Amino acid sequence: MAAYSYTKNLDITRTAKVYGKELRISPKHATEISRELKGMKIEVAKIYLEDVINMKRAVPFRKYNKKVGHKRGLVGWDAGRYPVKASKHFLKLLNELQLNAEYKGLDADKLRIVHASSYKGRILPGVIPRAYGRGTPYNQVLTNIELIVEER
Repeated sequence: MAAYSYTKNLDITRTAKVYGKELRISPKHATEISRELKGMKIEVAKIYLEDVINMKRAVPFRKYNKKVGHKRGLVGWDAGRYPVKASKHFLKLLNELQLNAEYKGLDADKLRIVHASSYKGRILPGVIPRAYGRGTPYNQVLTNIELIVEER
């Protein structure tokens, strides 16, 4: 089993971290959401994710934008989607992150997301049965998410 660790070179007294390990969400959606959340204040990020869940605001797809339709309301970009399932996981992690920061004694109004990353985790193998006794691989890729806030 692979070892997981947080990003290094951070001031421990002014930061709080959360790590979502092996979540059943799309790695592509998680990458686009984490790119959008980086640099936001934690309260603004929560409002943004709730709007995505309610399909009021779209997440711009900058890297994985092949055959992605245009959405209105995107500034400086056209392609976007509403990744509801991934946004729910991110919202849960943001709530845990805020609780971690409050436990450490950080001011909740001054928290800003300084690091948001997501990457592929383990692959759960699966098979879809096909005709004539054959099978096609149908694997599920799990996703790891790391969020770090800093008091500024």
